Amino acid sequence: MRFLFNAKHVQSVLAVLRSFIVFSFLLLANRVGAQQATPTLAPITISGERGLTMTQPASTGSNLGLTLRQTPASLDVISREDIEERGDASITQAITWSTGFSAMPHPGNGLSALSVRGFTDSASVMRLYDGTALYGNVGITFPFDTWSVDRIETLRGPASVIYGLGAIGGVVNVIPKKPTAGPVENELQASVGSDNTQRLGLGSGGSLTDRLSYRVDLSGNRSDGWVDRGDNSDATFSGALQFDATPELSFRVSHAYGYQRPMQYFGTPLVDGSPQRGLRKTNYNVEDSVMRFRDQWSELATFWRPNDDLTVSSRLYHVTSRRDWRNAEYYDYNAQTGRIDRSGNTQISHDQTQTGWATDATFKSRLAHMPSTFSIGFDLSRSRFQHDNNTYSGSSGSVDLYDPEPGYFRSDFAFIPRYRNKANQVALFAENRTEVTDRWSLVAGVRYDQTQLRRDDLVTRQQAFSKRYANVGWRLGTVYDLTADTAVYAQYSEAADPVGALLMLSPANADFKMTQGRQVEVGVKSNFWDDRGALTLSVYHIRKNNLISRDPINPSQSVQVGERSSRGVEASIELAVARHWRVQANATVLQARYDDFNESSGGRAVSRSGNVPPNVPQRLANVWVSWDFLPNWTAMGGLRYVGKRYADNANTLTLPSYTTTDLAIRWDVGTDTSITARGYNVFDKAYFTTAYYNTTQWLYGPGRRFELTLDHRF
Repeated sequence: MRFLFNAKHVQSVLAVLRSFIVFSFLLLANRVGAQQATPTLAPITISGERGLTMTQPASTGSNLGLTLRQTPASLDVISREDIEERGDASITQAITWSTGFSAMPHPGNGLSALSVRGFTDSASVMRLYDGTALYGNVGITFPFDTWSVDRIETLRGPASVIYGLGAIGGVVNVIPKKPTAGPVENELQASVGSDNTQRLGLGSGGSLTDRLSYRVDLSGNRSDGWVDRGDNSDATFSGALQFDATPELSFRVSHAYGYQRPMQYFGTPLVDGSPQRGLRKTNYNVEDSVMRFRDQWSELATFWRPNDDLTVSSRLYHVTSRRDWRNAEYYDYNAQTGRIDRSGNTQISHDQTQTGWATDATFKSRLAHMPSTFSIGFDLSRSRFQHDNNTYSGSSGSVDLYDPEPGYFRSDFAFIPRYRNKANQVALFAENRTEVTDRWSLVAGVRYDQTQLRRDDLVTRQQAFSKRYANVGWRLGTVYDLTADTAVYAQYSEAADPVGALLMLSPANADFKMTQGRQVEVGVKSNFWDDRGALTLSVYHIRKNNLISRDPINPSQSVQVGERSSRGVEASIELAVARHWRVQANATVLQARYDDFNESSGGRAVSRSGNVPPNVPQRLANVWVSWDFLPNWTAMGGLRYVGKRYADNANTLTLPSYTTTDLAIRWDVGTDTSITARGYNVFDKAYFTTAYYNTTQWLYGPGRRFELTLDHRF
């Protein structure tokens, strides 16, 4: 943890130290309040024989408390055991084991951008923290570390009925560890690895009294990085205190803080249109580059369950996010000089706050003598976003292709506040599940969203625009149980995305309508072989229209007539194939295309209809295998396959497909201690994750890495 004491991070250290004081206080308190009897801790090993069932509830698919099998949608749960077994320290890395998801991390979105079902980035793939979204999809920088995570739930397909605007592709809900009643358990994890990587995680949770319980997690990471001048570090704190006033009424206050200083890497330019493996670790950014993210989430939640038929939950929350960039972002190979021309010297700061109140009530009743569950609720929030920049202009000069002298950031334009957007959001939603027969159920939902958005120009000190946006999203689904363990389902849903991040919406786009999406999906979910196997299969078709496209008559103008679509098949299977073997696998085949889309090229509008949108892989697959080959010894390994993608709308530049291989071996020293050796991308596959900033500037993924990890409970 020596990186925490670097002078560059003084402010983050102070914030983490404040959190650590709370951590220490709670540890002291639990020693005072803990029972004298020594608790028996459960082994931390992961059994290949654990039940594979779809009867567990998943909060992300509905407010009705439905299980995986009862939900008429494609829903996966990445458990805490899965995260530990695979050794995923990054949230984004963990998500990509889920069916249909691929990562396209880039600095502009906080290295969290995702692709699913043919749609990409935060405008179409929503990220939640414990069920709450950072409004406007400006850039998702928290959470980023898995240490404090209990599970990750992924919902594929339009989800506006549950979470509002910006979820046509899907939703990812990262759920942190919560206070639990019972004996106090403490956890420690320490790792060392390649590139001078060091990780440390501390956790503690349990009962302080018969009514008061807590959970605290603290983690930190540092590394020299896998590119030149790629040093990076982060720290995070998560804490919660729960008071059970009565058996029916409880209150929980929670707070999370995260600080990141990621690698200041913006990609590697193509040379004469082709990638050069010898440039894989070369960093063309400036010496004094900056990338820094600071996030805080605070929440007060109330849960009331007066009887088995009524549940009410309410959350008051406040979120702040501060993000800073100062980098040379664009690199182009100059064939005449043989050098890299750098441009787009960009300095940006985001200052975002959000305060909200969300409440929902779920009650059981009967509808025409049929068992029925209803949920109604509202979601109110107020957001403020200020954007400071230097107009994204400047150059730090050209550099040598193989041995760049980084130089320093230069721009002739002032870094000043440019605009401030404010959004007042109101949402009303309702859901229902009715059991028509013992085997057949109908699930329906509707949500109304309204946002009043105002933009102030801070340079001219005038209001740029004030606009109201509203949308009604809905879904209708059905589930039929063929047997006690197998169900088929179908769903139709409609959703909406803004034409851009709402809190960054420009005056030029303010008058456009929201893009509309609709999906048809059918599938099957099944447990078999005495719950030693689980299978899901889904087929879907999504169409999204009202895209902003170039006017064929006047290419300098934009019109809202574009359309894109995707259709595909997704399958996943999990098997405890033998007493000591466990296999998880999933695969996705899709067809994504522009149905009606023009862009400006050479001063004229060129049709891209029939082309595949950039950064969309149409083939994906994952396999993970674990084998308890000896008592207290487990061998594990996984493959990730991502198909080819295009770097441009014209489909002239192709990012190659790739497969990476991870291997690990774990020794359970005792019921409370394990040691794991891991290799990531062990065959050192050179691959690209995205072409975000420039169609000829691609971002490499990390190369081969090794880590040794100690886990201990006490």
